[in-house]
Amino acid sequence: MADKSWKQFERRVAGFFNGQRNPLSGGNSKQTRADVIHPKLFIEAKQRKRIAVIRLWDSVKRLAAKEHKTPVICLAEKNRPGFWILVHSEDLLRL
Repeated sequence: MADKSWKQFERRVAGFFNGQRNPLSGGNSKQTRADVIHPKLFIEAKQRKRIAVIRLWDSVKRLAAKEHKTPVICLAEKNRPGFWILVHSEDLLRL
């Protein structure tokens, strides 16, 4: 029986971070509730048909390509410290 695509995705993410896919993620695991077992990161892997922020990333990527630059999106909420950084994994490896 073939693996479900989300399991394959979790393995890909685990490999990228040199971690291991948690086969019992969620409430069943005694080690961590994360999708990926990693000593320092709590990694949740979500694969969806469409994700709104990725549509934003697509438009930023087109603009960045015209200037031969790596697209990076920083997201924040008002009155909340810090921000989130969105960079594609392949771009991150080329930096």
